[in-house]
Amino acid sequence: MAAIIRQKDKRSGITYAYESVSYWDKEKQQSRSKRTLIGRVDDKTGEIIPTDGRGRKNKEPAVPAKRGPVPAEIVARSFYGATYLLDAIGEKLGITQDLKLCFPEKYKQILSTAYYLVLEDHSPLYRFEKWGSLHKHPYGKNLTSQRSSDLFASITEGDKQQFFKLQGKRRSEKEYWAYDITSISSYSETLRQVQYGKNKEDDRLPQLNLALVFGETSNLPFYYRKLAGNIPDSKTLKHLMADLDTLGFNKVKLVMDRGFYSEYNINALYKDHVKFIIAGKMSLNFMKSNLEDIYENFRSFEHYNETYELYYRTVEAKWQYTQYQPYKKETLKEPRRIYIHYYYNIDKAAEEEKAFDRKLMVLRRELESDKRIPEHEAQYKKYFDVKTTPKRGTKATVREEVVLQAKKYFGFFVLLTNETMDAVTALEIYRNKDLVEKAFGNLKERLNLRRTLVSSERSLDGKLFIEFVALIYLSYIKKQMQVSNLFKKYTIQSTLDKLDVIECFEVPGQQLRIGEVLEKQKEIYHALGVSPPSSL
Repeated sequence: MAAIIRQKDKRSGITYAYESVSYWDKEKQQSRSKRTLIGRVDDKTGEIIPTDGRGRKNKEPAVPAKRGPVPAEIVARSFYGATYLLDAIGEKLGITQDLKLCFPEKYKQILSTAYYLVLEDHSPLYRFEKWGSLHKHPYGKNLTSQRSSDLFASITEGDKQQFFKLQGKRRSEKEYWAYDITSISSYSETLRQVQYGKNKEDDRLPQLNLALVFGETSNLPFYYRKLAGNIPDSKTLKHLMADLDTLGFNKVKLVMDRGFYSEYNINALYKDHVKFIIAGKMSLNFMKSNLEDIYENFRSFEHYNETYELYYRTVEAKWQYTQYQPYKKETLKEPRRIYIHYYYNIDKAAEEEKAFDRKLMVLRRELESDKRIPEHEAQYKKYFDVKTTPKRGTKATVREEVVLQAKKYFGFFVLLTNETMDAVTALEIYRNKDLVEKAFGNLKERLNLRRTLVSSERSLDGKLFIEFVALIYLSYIKKQMQVSNLFKKYTIQSTLDKLDVIECFEVPGQQLRIGEVLEKQKEIYHALGVSPPSSL
């Protein structure tokens, strides 16, 4: 019986694959095995790369010289319906053109890899060969694991930046750009930016962070940045603005969650003349003090929004802007206009109060059972008066005034803007920000990026870029499906599968011929903003 055994060479760090064949040794009257080296294991894909028996990769057979001036052509039948869709989207969004300008020699390989990632949900790259042989795609050739690795390593930072610049200019500068960060866990011990940090999914693995910018209206990404896993969100904004400035983007407007809120960041946004919508923290005195004058009458029916089921009010306030001027060796201080949009949701208030009451019960039990937790000492002191007597033991009494003050702001949340708009408009723009979070889900789940499996920096950078290109296609498809209500009938995968069965026929000296296109398939193409391919 034959089996494949993988063994790592401790000196070189290379994992080799052996074919182990069991046999019966008549002389020694026992079962034995014979091992034969068959290849080395690719660190990135897990694919076995054949060797010549001495640990060296087999050389690809030389392509025989073509006979005569006319190149050989073959008759081919391939699946084309889904790749045709991606071809059309690429032309519509300028992806193909921009990639061709930035990567003139390898843009077709990038496109084919991105197509594969979009169409083959959760499939590893080593299965590209099977997919590529059945589909018509831009590159038209097989991409082995080695060629994929070479492709990843060849993608430079300068080329990526140029692509971001070209794609960004295709987005409307009038729209807000949603900015957010996600964490990507990794098993790698060699990637420098893989660090332990605050993981948003409570994953205990070390991670790297990925910052992403989306058009709030277009729903399309055009920029990303890889970050060390231990960098908090609030520390990244200054570098984002520097990158956007380098890319030549003016009149920038950003929408961000409260993880990016800090006095430093607000001052930086004012300094760079960036329009913003950012979620604030109700625990801050700045938010509480500006709410006081309207607190008693906040729940006025005239300020109730039926769509979002909440009350809303806007306060025009003064932000104390500060900027250190090194040439003067002094700090500039001056007020800047800011709008604070307050929102109150009754259901949210009830949920927060219930959770708070449960927390108080737990804290009191810890105190009275003499099982205090060091991390809770500040809360014990804030919310309880504690008395201990020999007869009655420890008794914890809730400080009612402090508790009532804490509950005063339950159900509230706040957005800050430096652009004039009503509270409902600000909320609508902010809630569209969830497209970034959903995009992260697409990136991690559908594009197989839940765990990074590469071991080199260059390979990781290149793979992330092609994943990003695939994300643009997925984001477009998702937006069009939402607009046309296609999600009532299909998922993204079932939509693509419906089109993927359409064939094309290639015959030397003749135009490409498309197979039968059904009416339902034509409806899908139109819903996605693409003209169906012409059939006989």
